[in-house]
Amino acid sequence: MTKKLLINAFNMNSVGHINHGLWAHPRDQSHKYKTLDYWTSLAKTLDRGLFDGIFLADIVGVYDVYQRSADLTLRESIQLPVNDPLLLISAMAAVTQHLGFGVTVNVNGEPPYLFARRMSTLDHLTGGRLGWNIVTGYLDSAARAVGQDAQSEHDSRYERADEYLEVLYKLWEGSWSDEAVLLDKEGRRYADPNRVRPVMHDGLYYKATGYHLAEPSPQRTPVLYQAGTSGRGKEFAAKHAECVFITAVDKAAARKTARAIREGAVSAGRNADDVKIFVGITVITGATRSAAQDLYRDYLSYANPEAGLAHFSAGTGIDLSRFGLDEPISYGTSNSIQSVTQLAQEKRWTKRQLLEELKIGGRYPLIVGDGDSVASEMISWMDEGEIDGFNLTRTVVPESYEDFVNHVVPRLQERGRYKTAYSDGTLRKKLFGAGDRLPDRHFARSFAI
Repeated sequence: MTKKLLINAFNMNSVGHINHGLWAHPRDQSHKYKTLDYWTSLAKTLDRGLFDGIFLADIVGVYDVYQRSADLTLRESIQLPVNDPLLLISAMAAVTQHLGFGVTVNVNGEPPYLFARRMSTLDHLTGGRLGWNIVTGYLDSAARAVGQDAQSEHDSRYERADEYLEVLYKLWEGSWSDEAVLLDKEGRRYADPNRVRPVMHDGLYYKATGYHLAEPSPQRTPVLYQAGTSGRGKEFAAKHAECVFITAVDKAAARKTARAIREGAVSAGRNADDVKIFVGITVITGATRSAAQDLYRDYLSYANPEAGLAHFSAGTGIDLSRFGLDEPISYGTSNSIQSVTQLAQEKRWTKRQLLEELKIGGRYPLIVGDGDSVASEMISWMDEGEIDGFNLTRTVVPESYEDFVNHVVPRLQERGRYKTAYSDGTLRKKLFGAGDRLPDRHFARSFAI
């Protein structure tokens, strides 16, 4: 069977996300992010385009590394202000039937006991369409905001996250049996006490004793997303992740990373196809190649590469404003996003080169063309890069997603590389074509009741 592309809309509950400066475009509506209509309208567009999901990024903290200040961040709305992404999901779920929701939540945000209930609630309300993007944080500004001096060391954050996941698995998979809910009105028995048990966890970072507050949701454990591709991040992904979001500058790099992630999953006792690999990508498309190029030039006139540089500075932990345009930059080791730092080291980017790379404001591959040429390039990425799909960034909203749905989706469908209708079932079942729950070979299932 020909492999079909998976596509998520990559977005954030903020004015600016990845492609910076475009909020100033006259047609851009991202400043309406505070309204439900903005999000429900977007959800309907994505559902019409048969998107697999909307992937909602989030940060806790601000970008204040560049120029040692948040001034540019505030002027260009570089992911500031940013609202809670979780609160958007119920509204978007209410106006769609199939669209999935991958939401980013930092494991340091709240105790696992409370977080488990929040996610189970959303999995119930969406009918099993929920995914969780697991992040451990990387901004010192976020640590300072909650009373810490700085972020803990990179690998130790993953150690803590491993234990956080173990507590969650015990709650989601091991507190209520599938037969616990009786809903027996005549016998006045809603749940069978013999089929519900408290979780007991006494670990290095977390202690928890109590029943999971929510009855089993359609997926129990939401679909597990993860974006870390450092050495420790890949180890974490091999054990936990079902969908991994990678950054790749070309198809060869995507292929290398995808193979490493799948090999890690097999080493952890899972199947290679238990993990779906997504690459971040930006698409500017139109009815013709000429129209797409015109749109690109139009967008470029509003984009702010320096804002992209400020975002990149936060990712590496290095104040790039200190360097001359052609001065060699020593990236060294970092406690920030190791994949970003490693990429910068490999490319040996100067500040001038970074500004060129970030000229549309983002750090993901850019495809500009009509629907047919964009479809060809995306298929090439999937086949040569050995990936499963894309996180499609926004440029000018809502038109960038509308243009993709109108021009690219039909061309992908004509080639048999994109679905023509949604399949039934939960997000996990749609993505993997199997059951609603995690397979028994996943580590989480060792805690099942």
